[in-house]
Amino acid sequence: MPSTNTDFDQSIGLTPGRTFLTSGQKVGQVFVGFGLLLLLAAAFGSEALSPLRFFASGLVSLAFGLAIYYVPDLTAPTTALSSGERVGLGLFGFGLLMLIATLAGLGSLAPALFFWLGTGLVTLGGLLFIRARYAGRPGGIRNDGVMFSNTMSRGAVGWLLGIVFTGFYVLLYWFPAALEGLIRTMDPLSWVLHGKPADQWFMYGTFYTLAVLVMGVRALYKYRHNRYQRIRTFSVMFFQLVFAYLIPSILVLFNRPEFYFSYFWPLKYNYLWPSDVQWLMSQPGGLGVFMVFWAAALSFIATPILTYFWGKRWYCSWVCGCGGLAETLGDPWRHLSDKSVKAWQIERWMIHAVLVFVVATTAVLWINSATEGAVLGGLSGAYARVYGFLIGSVFAGVIGVGFYPVMGSRMWCRFGCPMAATLGIFQKYFSRFRITTNGGQCISCGNCSTYCEMGIDVRWYAQRGQNIIRASCVGCGVCSAVCPRGVLSLENGPREERYNGPALITEDLTILTDEDVEAGAI
Repeated sequence: MPSTNTDFDQSIGLTPGRTFLTSGQKVGQVFVGFGLLLLLAAAFGSEALSPLRFFASGLVSLAFGLAIYYVPDLTAPTTALSSGERVGLGLFGFGLLMLIATLAGLGSLAPALFFWLGTGLVTLGGLLFIRARYAGRPGGIRNDGVMFSNTMSRGAVGWLLGIVFTGFYVLLYWFPAALEGLIRTMDPLSWVLHGKPADQWFMYGTFYTLAVLVMGVRALYKYRHNRYQRIRTFSVMFFQLVFAYLIPSILVLFNRPEFYFSYFWPLKYNYLWPSDVQWLMSQPGGLGVFMVFWAAALSFIATPILTYFWGKRWYCSWVCGCGGLAETLGDPWRHLSDKSVKAWQIERWMIHAVLVFVVATTAVLWINSATEGAVLGGLSGAYARVYGFLIGSVFAGVIGVGFYPVMGSRMWCRFGCPMAATLGIFQKYFSRFRITTNGGQCISCGNCSTYCEMGIDVRWYAQRGQNIIRASCVGCGVCSAVCPRGVLSLENGPREERYNGPALITEDLTILTDEDVEAGAI
């Protein structure tokens, strides 16, 4: 029988002598019951309500519920929850059930209703839970129990979330018809912002933006004692909402090209490909010309200048939507990054190989366009699609986000992003940015290395009193925030003083030979 300690959340036994049900088992029962209800409804399907969709949605809910109920890690007693946390979780769970119901086709019958019952309640429940969890506590980072968490340390919940995330991306890219009911719930919002029915990418953009905003609120609560983290979090929330969601939507509403001003080549690789450039240049009113100029200026002028002054953090941790999702939704899993030397070696080869791939692809496409197809002929489109499939879909989407709960939040940024590779080269060799260390204060606790999402062994540098100048560092500042001794500091200074040797062995050290001693050098 589970412990009756008040630190754990338990229910009253159904009958004397019966085992208590934990919160996880109760949630599992709800999902199982809802799944059985959907399977039963499949027998009464019609043309409007596909029996196959009901059956598939029922199986998803049933499998999810059985996993929650029977997996030992999930059925253990859970930490006591406050009433506010219970309300938030209840609304979140009900909203999740409604989202599953939309997959059965119910979303097509009443899009607005199921938008609010599904997406709306998931968002509201998440915000209420975050507020109840963090608002009543004093400021300060608390990572207690992270290494023993089923959700945040590759436990059963983490693997289950990884499967759900990965499965969603597979359906999104290659089987969007399976998400038709969910897509239809976005129609009311899409009509307001796009002026037309929603498609899979509008649905994805909405979920993506909500994830950054909701989990951004969590980050603001968690890091509210740290001014740098607050400003940085507000920044990624602003750029995702305004530059990567609202502005592109409004452009579509006014029959203009959908353009994301916070992404540019080589990350948004096709913005400087011949087909896209020619299409934008042909747009009336000069807006397309401005878009091409914007993409080229940000890629070739702003990138080296801004990186010189502030390192790659100006983009990777302040502007980029990929980095914004990693810093908000991915924050609970930041400590899962591989810190081994082998991972570092793979990282350097892989990310620069992707950069070479996108540069070569862009060059070949332009040469082929200039020679009117003499290089690749009609294969240029297929060549571009190969890059889009391997890098844009599989790496950036399925692996980059789907593997958050298993391999950490910066898989894409660390191993595959060509923009990160470009910024990293500038940062390492031509930037004023560095993280300085005060080795005399380091107690070797290892917090800095543990919570570095890019897999940098920060402690190794801190112990030596050596500046951290790594191409992969995104300047998130969390290593400095979790340090209990104030050893680390993000700074911009003269380039001549960036690289320093270990504090205890400097270039001024003189080694005396036997001849020096005999000659009276000491």
